[in-house]
Amino acid sequence: MTEKRILETERLYLREMTISDFAALCKILQDEKAMYAYEGALDDEEAREWLDRQLVRYKKLGFGLWAVILKETGEMIGQCGLSMQPWQDRELLEIGYLFCRAFWHKGYATEAARACKNYAFEVLKAKEVCSIIRDTNTASKKVAIRNGMEKADTWVKHYRGVDMPHERYVADRK
Repeated sequence: MTEKRILETERLYLREMTISDFAALCKILQDEKAMYAYEGALDDEEAREWLDRQLVRYKKLGFGLWAVILKETGEMIGQCGLSMQPWQDRELLEIGYLFCRAFWHKGYATEAARACKNYAFEVLKAKEVCSIIRDTNTASKKVAIRNGMEKADTWVKHYRGVDMPHERYVADRK
C-alpha cells in the first residue's frame, strides 16, 4: 500500500498512519513521560484503539492525527494532525501533537503544528482552530503560542478517572 502524504515541511512530512505504524506509535503512547498529560502510558489494547480511531477519522472526516516522518531518516518521530474534540458543549477543530521524547525540544512539534494550522485554514477553510492542552503541560502550551495561538478559556476534562484542568489556545483565520 502506498503511503498517503498530507503535508510537507522543511524537515518533515506528515502522512496517514497505517496498521504497520503500530510499533512506532507504541514508542510514544507507551512511554510514561511522553504520556504524562494523559495520566500515563497506554497498554497495547488502548494503543490499538488510538490507532484505529485515527484510521476511522481519515475515512469519515478526511483528517486525523498523522504520522510525522523525519525526512532525513524516514523515521516516524511523532504524530500531529487535526481532530474534532469535545470542549464544554460543542466540538472544535483541534491541532494535536505528541512526539517521541528523543525528538522533543528540536522544533519539530511547532513545525508540524504550523503546517496543520495552514492546512486547517487553506484546505478545510476553517475559521478557527485550537489546541486543547492540560494545564500542567508547559511544553505543549509553548508550541501553541509559537503556532500563533492565544489562550481563550479553561475547562476541566475527565479522563481515566481524573479531573484534568485544560486550557484552550485558539488561532483565527486571518
